[in-house]
Amino acid sequence: MATGVTANRAELIAIANSVASEKMIDKAIVIEAMEDAIQRAARTRYGQEMDIRAKLDPNNGDLRLWRVVEVVEQVDDIYKQVDVKGAQKLKEGAVVGDFLVDPLPPIEFGRIQAQAAKQTIFQKVRDAERERQYEEFKDRAGEIITGVVKRVEFGHVVVDLGRAEGVIRRDAQIPREVVRVNDRIRSLILKVVRENRGPQIFLSRAHPDFMKKLFAQEVPEIYDGIIEIKAAARDPGSRAKIGVISHDSSIDPVGACVGMKGSRVQAVVQEMQGEKIDIIPWSPDTATFVVNALQPANVSRVLIDEEEDRIEVVVPDDQLSLAIGRRGQNVRLASQLTAKAIDILTETDASEKRQQEFVRNSELFQNELDVDETLAQLLVAEGFSELEEVAYVELDELAGIEGFDEDLAQELQSRAQEALERREAAAREERRALGVEDALADLPYLTEAMLVTLGKAGIRTLDDLADLATDELVEKRRAEPRRRNEDAPKRPENKGGVLAEYGLSEEQGNEIIMAARAHWFEDEDVGAQASEESEA
Repeated sequence: MATGVTANRAELIAIANSVASEKMIDKAIVIEAMEDAIQRAARTRYGQEMDIRAKLDPNNGDLRLWRVVEVVEQVDDIYKQVDVKGAQKLKEGAVVGDFLVDPLPPIEFGRIQAQAAKQTIFQKVRDAERERQYEEFKDRAGEIITGVVKRVEFGHVVVDLGRAEGVIRRDAQIPREVVRVNDRIRSLILKVVRENRGPQIFLSRAHPDFMKKLFAQEVPEIYDGIIEIKAAARDPGSRAKIGVISHDSSIDPVGACVGMKGSRVQAVVQEMQGEKIDIIPWSPDTATFVVNALQPANVSRVLIDEEEDRIEVVVPDDQLSLAIGRRGQNVRLASQLTAKAIDILTETDASEKRQQEFVRNSELFQNELDVDETLAQLLVAEGFSELEEVAYVELDELAGIEGFDEDLAQELQSRAQEALERREAAAREERRALGVEDALADLPYLTEAMLVTLGKAGIRTLDDLADLATDELVEKRRAEPRRRNEDAPKRPENKGGVLAEYGLSEEQGNEIIMAARAHWFEDEDVGAQASEESEA
């Protein structure tokens, strides 16, 4: 016969206080877990069908056990219901609809009941502990925290944060950094994710924000907001760049970050395992910031392509390797810092490129406008590169070119417009030869040249076009860097949308697609109307 396992009232309260203190959770949660465990054990003793309640006094440990029954006219469930006659024995004056309390005698915990109660309490406490950990860390993403390395598993570092554990995944570590068990380590709280097994706290030592937070700890002016880190880029364990600006004209942001004899920046460098840091003055002018970001290389000229969101930087021939950096590191970090794609050209390359463009545009104007070489070159020298620019520019601007008059400007515009019409006519013939429906020509923004491109891609009907997603139509091809690290992993080729070369916006692409789908809805409306007429 199993011996009853019991605990006196003082022991129950002592256990609750001990567990609450050890797990750093509310004592009420532990008391609730104990009550739940007692209720489960009581149902095992008196019957699972009963609605049994338990109440443990958190102050003196008094335990009350009872079952709840409902007063009804006709009993359907003998375990949870009682008729009026039986209810009168429990409470005088009970009527139908009342819920009565039927006290139960205390129970003794046998070995099995005690083990089940223990598991219930452990589970409740564990769930409460996990919830407490999540609530404590959920709003701390972006903070730096110090912990102790608990173990290293498959290259991932598990860190004891005191009240929880965090993990620094392999890709969030500084390369070649040696981490040992029991080492104290600082890291950035990257994100906190709620999961069934408990909150997952992801840490990082490779994120640019880790460097920014370290500077905020070392430089009081950054902590106080006098100096602001506007941008940061890292090649973890090797090199980093930060762009800083001072909101007080009397304080040099670069000097403040460097500190006396480099003391401030060296403290950050040591924490980042010797990572070299370039501190760069930030500028709202993109060209100036790019020049600063490419230091220590000298820059001759910066050309910004707003449409493509790219920057072309020209450097002296002897500065090319310095501008690119070892394995493209310098230009890659500068690109991350400025959030722009950067192409590096030498002055020789830039000169050859300009010469090729000059010759190509001159030949275009000679052939299409039927003018001599001198006049074509003059147009190119004045910045004209396309027929549309000549055809639709303000007449005064064209006539204002040295050596031009109003009659010549009008003639050039007339010839440019005729050339564009010839192009349009030729494209229309090619489009029809490809079998592209005329209905596509009525859609917004689409030119005959675009329709030819669609036809060559096999898109010849409204349904063909309507089946496309917007990104399949207008998304630009991902621009590959001009000079790329040979050892870098190859990215899958992004072919872009069918009409990517024409510079259509996403909004225009959406409008084209919806216009192509319009006939679908018209067909549905006609079908619905015919159905209504037949029913009538």
